[in-house]
Order: sequence, then structure tokens, then C-alpha cells
Amino acid sequence: MTDIKANSFSLDAADLQLLAELQRDASRSNQDLAAAVQVSPATCLRRVKRLREAGLIEHHMAVLNADKLAAIWGHGLAAVVEVSLDQQGDEHARAFEARVVQDDEVQQCYRVSPGPDFVLIVQVRDMPAYAALAQRLFTSQANVRNVKAFFSIRRAKFRPQLPL
Repeated sequence: MTDIKANSFSLDAADLQLLAELQRDASRSNQDLAAAVQVSPATCLRRVKRLREAGLIEHHMAVLNADKLAAIWGHGLAAVVEVSLDQQGDEHARAFEARVVQDDEVQQCYRVSPGPDFVLIVQVRDMPAYAALAQRLFTSQANVRNVKAFFSIRRAKFRPQLPL
């Protein structure tokens, strides 16, 4: 087996298989996961614990179907939002980032370059909820110069998986 070294932490083929399987479906039982990776259940449990303690597995969560939920819940509005800050500098970027990552409607936040300073992925109930989010996060106190929002009309793919 080939080991991959990263900051004195090594991953072998079984670790990579475990990570890939967990990305596909983290709800599987330890027995099923062990069988898929062809290791004993005890080995599987120990390896997953080690991967979690190393911070390679950030957390487990359920990915909800936004379209099906919207049919029950009412509306659903997803947007990709570009944000340019008025004042530049790491301290200003960190302050803005700290502000937006606390908001539950902000699903993802990326500091990017070149172009805008940030790209946000937001999910809100409807346009009034987006207007409230914009007021809350992009007001003058937030050091925001420009906001450009792109509203999703259809999501063709959503697979938050890292290639291994």
C-alpha cells in the first residue's frame, strides 16, 4: 500500500477508501462500512475514530433535498452572492467573514481572488428573507462596497465530496 504523508499524518489505501465511502453515505453502519472497505469492524471503527480525531472528518450531516422540502415548506431560494469590501486588508476581511459565517442562511463562504473579495452560497425561504439577509449582512456597518447576487433557477448538481 502507498501512504500519503500530510503533516506527519499518513493515509493508506484503506483510509482513503473509508473517507470516500463516508463521503458517499456517512449513515452506514460500521459493519457495512467495514465490508465495503474489506477490513474488520474493529479496524474500521478504530480507523474512523483516528480520522475524526485528526480533523479529516469535520462532521456528519444529512443533505436535504431542497426541491422536495420547498414543496412542503413553501418557497426556497438559493443564491450565489459576490461581495466586494469597501476597505481592504486582512483585518477587514476577517471581520466580514466572522459576521457572515454566524448566519444560518449562509451555507458556504469563500474568500476569493481575483474579482470580488467573497463568494457566499445562501439558502433562504423567499425573496423577503433574502432582503432581510442583505440588510443584516451587507449594510454600511459591514464594510461592503458592492453585492452581486445570482439566484438559482435549478440546481443541476450538488456533491460536496473531495476527490481522493
